[in-house]
Amino acid sequence: MTTRGVLYVHSAPRALCPHIEWAVAGVLGTRVQLDWIRQPASPGTWRAELSWRGEPGAASRLASALRGWQVRFEVAAEPCATAEGERYSATPDLGIFHAVTGIHGDILVPEDRLRAALARSSHGETELEDELAKLLGKPWDDELEPFRHAGEGAPVRWLHQVV
Repeated sequence: MTTRGVLYVHSAPRALCPHIEWAVAGVLGTRVQLDWIRQPASPGTWRAELSWRGEPGAASRLASALRGWQVRFEVAAEPCATAEGERYSATPDLGIFHAVTGIHGDILVPEDRLRAALARSSHGETELEDELAKLLGKPWDDELEPFRHAGEGAPVRWLHQVV
């Protein structure tokens, strides 16, 4: 069983570009050559996209291979017969966000994470709105949004086509 996914490297220093390709190739088990273009939202960095096919869990292995580097990226995998979909977002300041996604791309929040968010907010540790925003990845989306828009005009690769 295989799944399809996409990797967006939103910004990476030029020196890391070949290392990213090697890391991705190591996970996917095939040669990878990304088309790097300048990232105008962060001068001196580069961006690239890759549509991929792989075994379920490949998205988590890709995120693990790239984590800890000074790279902004997102990895998403479609659900398949044997696994839910998943989404990873990463920034140097925030680290990695992970979410399980359903068939329509919605984030599925596990019950225990919701209960923990409710407990923290009811004890006055944080506001419930802030807890829910974290569960949905809003801080990562907020930081990555300028980098996504900076890629406008770049080739778009869709995971699937709706007819």
